[in-house]
Amino acid sequence: MDPLRTPLFDWHVARKARMVPFGGWEMPVQYSGIIHEHQIVRNAAGMFDISHMARFDLNGPDALTLIQKVFTNDAAKMKAGQVKYGLVCKENGGILDDILVYRFADHWAMVVNASNREKIFAWLAAQKGSLDTTVTDHTLESAMIAVQGPTMLTVCHEMFPDDPSALKYYHAMETTYRGWPCVVSRTGYTGEDGLEISIEKTQAVALADDLLDRGAVPCGLGARDTLRLEAAMPLYGHELNETITPIQAGLGWAVKFDKGEFIGREALEESEGLMGVQMRRVGLELEGKRAAREHSTILAGGIPMGVVTSGSYVPTLEKSIAMGYVAPRAAFPGSELMVDIRGTPTPAKVVPMPFYKRAK
Repeated sequence: MDPLRTPLFDWHVARKARMVPFGGWEMPVQYSGIIHEHQIVRNAAGMFDISHMARFDLNGPDALTLIQKVFTNDAAKMKAGQVKYGLVCKENGGILDDILVYRFADHWAMVVNASNREKIFAWLAAQKGSLDTTVTDHTLESAMIAVQGPTMLTVCHEMFPDDPSALKYYHAMETTYRGWPCVVSRTGYTGEDGLEISIEKTQAVALADDLLDRGAVPCGLGARDTLRLEAAMPLYGHELNETITPIQAGLGWAVKFDKGEFIGREALEESEGLMGVQMRRVGLELEGKRAAREHSTILAGGIPMGVVTSGSYVPTLEKSIAMGYVAPRAAFPGSELMVDIRGTPTPAKVVPMPFYKRAK
C-alpha cells in the first residue's frame, strides 16, 4: 500500500525536504540538515509537521469509562483543558502504545502514534462493548504542527485570540486561527517548551506559511529523533513495544494502581515485583563519537547484558549517547559496560536520564 501524505506534503517538497517513509506516511526527514535543525529547536523555534500522529475524539456519557479501562494513568482526576500522558497495555502488560489523553468541556480526545493508528482504533472498538461512547478518527481530515523551542511563544504571539502563554505545561485550549476552530496544547516531544496546533487540513498550508514568516524554521524527523533522544523520551517501536511493560520502561509514574481496574493492571503489579530480575531501560554515554545503533549488543565482562534501542551522536551534548535495556545487575548509574558497534567493543557507562534538561 502506498504511504499516506499529510496536507503539507507539497509544502515540504517545495522547500526541498528529503522525504522518507515513516509509520505508513511519507514524511520529511530533514531540510537544511539534522544538526542545524536540532540546534534551531534548542536555541530558537523549529516547526514540525506531525500530522501523521493519529487524532481521535471520544464523545458520549461513557467516554471516561472507556478511557479508564484502557489507560494506565488516571483520567478521572483531569480537569477540562488538561492533557495527560499514559500507556495502553495488553492483558499481559505489554505496551500497545503510549498516548496523550485530552479532556475538554464536552468531549475527550487522544493523540496516538502514527504506526499504531489502526491498532489502537480497533482496540478501542473491541473494548467499548455496550458502553455509550463514540470514537471518531479525525486524522485524515486534520493537520497538526508542532512549534518547539525557547522562542516559540514569541513566534506565536497574537496568532490566536486566546493567549497560549497562559497555558500551563500539559494543558490545551480550544480556540481559533483566522476564524477556523483549532486546538493548541502546550506539549511536545523535544525536551523544549512548545505548542502543538491541530486544525482542519485545508488550513495547514496557511498556518505553516504564517509560522515560517514569523521566524519558525522547518525541521524534519531526523532532528526530532536526536532531540527526543537527548531528552530520553521513549519511542514506540524502539524503547516501547508489546513485549515491554511500562515498569521496565521506567514509566511506572504513568501507571496508577489506585484508580481501580484497567486492562493489564494485574500483570503490571507483577512486573513491579520483578524489578530485581527483569530487563530495564537505561541511559548510556559512550566513549568517542561513534553512534550505537539499534540492536547493538551491550556487554559486561564479555557477557551480553542487553541491547541498544536508540543511539546517536547528539549535537547539544556533543556526545554519543544511547538508550537500551539491560539486566538489573548492569542497570545502576556508573556501571561500566561495552557496546558492540559493528564489531568494535566501545566503552560505555550507565548514566541518569534525561541526558539533557532545559533550563526552567
